[in-house]
Amino acid sequence: MLNIGEKNIFPMENESEYAILKKLNAENTGITRNRIILIICLLALGFVFLPWTQNIRGDGTITTLSPDQRPQTIHSIIGGRIEKWYVREGDKVKKGDTILFISEIKPEYFDPNLIGRTQSQLTAKEQSVNSYMQKIRALDNQVDAMNNTAILKSQQALNKLKQARLKLNSDSMSLQMAKTNYQISNQQYTRYEQLAKEGLKSTTDLENRKLTLQKAQNQLTYAENELLSSRNELINSQVELRSIQVQFNDKISKTESEKYAAFSDMYDAEGEVTKLQNVFSNYTVRQGMYYITAPIDGFVTQALQVGIGETIKEGEEIVSIMPAEYQLSVAFYVRPMDLPLLKKGEKVRLQFDGWPAIVFSGWPNTSYGTYGGVIFAIDNFTSDNGMYRVLVEPDIEDHAWPIALRVGSGAKTITLLNNVPIWYEMWRNINGFPPDFYSKNSTNKSNEIKK
Repeated sequence: MLNIGEKNIFPMENESEYAILKKLNAENTGITRNRIILIICLLALGFVFLPWTQNIRGDGTITTLSPDQRPQTIHSIIGGRIEKWYVREGDKVKKGDTILFISEIKPEYFDPNLIGRTQSQLTAKEQSVNSYMQKIRALDNQVDAMNNTAILKSQQALNKLKQARLKLNSDSMSLQMAKTNYQISNQQYTRYEQLAKEGLKSTTDLENRKLTLQKAQNQLTYAENELLSSRNELINSQVELRSIQVQFNDKISKTESEKYAAFSDMYDAEGEVTKLQNVFSNYTVRQGMYYITAPIDGFVTQALQVGIGETIKEGEEIVSIMPAEYQLSVAFYVRPMDLPLLKKGEKVRLQFDGWPAIVFSGWPNTSYGTYGGVIFAIDNFTSDNGMYRVLVEPDIEDHAWPIALRVGSGAKTITLLNNVPIWYEMWRNINGFPPDFYSKNSTNKSNEIKK
């Protein structure tokens, strides 16, 4: 029952027996309560006027500065069958250490003496090229000999042609003398015949002159025959000279044709040699790829292909490895609204997962467990989450980051901006306004302007 009636069904207890009832009924109880409330209000009012450092917070992960220092996977350049593992997960390897051995799975590479047979084919083709070169040299010697012989034959024919021309000139002169002698003998015979008719010469003298005329006529006929013969010899010498030139040109052309055919065969053989050299090099390099080695110094983190006898394809991932030497950095994301407030070289505070700390983002001087960092890169395009990625490197002016940090662990970033009262920060967050941008350069410039 509520006991709200005039008649009290419960008897009143003696208040003097309870100390708490005496204090509540005391006259100064309300005054003390009001003082406590006033003190709390004054403390709250004073608290909102305390300084607060504006900041931009972000969540990120630990990564490395250089891409080649980040975790990477080792791929198989060729397809094969896993035969033997030489490492286990967690092992430390050096560059060039063997990780596993694979065998061939393609039929065209099954021959155990494939490289030796390819080398024999290559040697045979190289000897074929040398033979063609020797043949070309022999044909060149033949061409040189034919040219020399042609020159000698031509000179001989030219000499013969000159002799024929000289003989022709000599026979022409002999014919001219025979004609002159015949004319003189004919004139003398005519005069002697006239004198014989007049009785001034005897018949014997006339007959002697007639005999002389016949001799002169015979000499004329002989001289004409000799001239014709000399002309024929001249023509024959000219024909022989041209025949020699044509004959040797024909032989030289045939030899040159054989030489160019040998050149063509040699070039084909050289092409085959080049192909075989390429094939031989590919076979040699392929055999060296059966042993998959570590590209860098690092630690084997995870075997992506397991078991003996398992086949892998070309370019398939086999094992992941983490570089042994790396320089840590933090990649965190900020909203597009906060991006203009960040710049390269700006310092940030970092809190790593696994290092618990009492962190007040607005009071960095009272925080513990945070580490210094400097922004060294800002992406120019948004990531898949619609935010911009910012990379932070360690601040050399601050204490060093923990040695036990590992790539991939989480981190929280705090970028410190301007110092404002707490009431202003509360008002800004309630209204959704961005933080105030603080720049040392702009502050220095404003001070110079005031001066």
